[in-house]
Amino acid sequence: MKVVELAHIMSGPVCGMMLADMGADVVKVEKVPDGDDSRRFSPILPSGESASFMIVNRNKRGIGINLKSASGREVLKRLLSDADVVTENYRAGTMEKFGLGYDVLKELNPGLIYCAISGFGRTGPFGEKGGFDLIAQGMSGMMSMTGEEGREPVKAGSPVADINSGILAALGIAAAYAQKLQTGRGQMVDTSLFEAGLQQMFWPAASYLADGTILPKMGSANSTSAPYQVFKTNDGWINIGAANQSNYERLLEVLDAPQLASDPRFTTNALRLEHREALVAILNELLVRRSTDEWMAQFDRIGLPAGPVLDIAAALAHPQTIAREMVVETDHPLAGKVRGLGLPIHFSEAKRSGSRPAPLLGQHTREVLMESGYSIDEVDRLVEEKAVVALEQ
Repeated sequence: MKVVELAHIMSGPVCGMMLADMGADVVKVEKVPDGDDSRRFSPILPSGESASFMIVNRNKRGIGINLKSASGREVLKRLLSDADVVTENYRAGTMEKFGLGYDVLKELNPGLIYCAISGFGRTGPFGEKGGFDLIAQGMSGMMSMTGEEGREPVKAGSPVADINSGILAALGIAAAYAQKLQTGRGQMVDTSLFEAGLQQMFWPAASYLADGTILPKMGSANSTSAPYQVFKTNDGWINIGAANQSNYERLLEVLDAPQLASDPRFTTNALRLEHREALVAILNELLVRRSTDEWMAQFDRIGLPAGPVLDIAAALAHPQTIAREMVVETDHPLAGKVRGLGLPIHFSEAKRSGSRPAPLLGQHTREVLMESGYSIDEVDRLVEEKAVVALEQ
């Protein structure tokens, strides 16, 4: 699969990196003279490279094209003439302004899959409106139920809508590509940050659509079962998922609290939900007596779902993270050894890619253009005209 990535910052680059990790030839096209805006996002390494840019642009080849120049637009058209996929996450109308909208490109290449990621999608009353992860989290309902009652709305600590929209785009592209292999024809794939936020709301939507119930903010707790939340230990925090009767009984066994089994407030899950605050207060008094590791040893022994609350350093160093190859290393020409997050999909009959670092701006311009039929002299002329940016080789 040949992918031309016009997308920038987060959602589109996440999509492109997932496809590249699974073997697609992804050519990242950056604006000139400064490239993807995320090249200037913190943290900036001593080499001058942005860690934020590098972590979502692995396994891509990079070129710089000036789409404001006629020559630059012709270069892009040639790249797209035999591409399978193009991705972009510009505001609606941007590609049309350059004369590169889907209606034009599908005539140029009927097999092209055109994937557009936007704030709200290409249709509807907000189809022309731009958007960011923060806006999508707020409008999708996510922020209304994140955090605790009585506090201001809280967004998820990670840009969930940005990342999820990239995953949805990759899924849509894979489906469109499967159809293309049967029909030879491409199509438009259209998703958005807003829908990526809504898609995270299955349980709250189920409650509301069933009987009009709007779930309250519950911190780390859950509206469907109890106890199912975070608890304090004597050296940190632990999540306990006693989400059914058998797991609740296992928890009481470890806590040596048989009195809770017969307490009429807690005999069923429905009653435990009704009296959750009282139950949590009792459990906190018991759990704070030991360390997280001590409790984990006992919970693991009896098969009770539980886990420590880790910061990012501990999460990335966890043996399960390492075993699943979720931290990968590439050798960057300026930054040296660079670590990033691996592909969270595993295959029994295919090897995942993971060796190419994020590109420098214009690093592969000459290579890619010559593959598309340009001569050395023609590439030099395009560089001189500032239609493209190419590193000297």
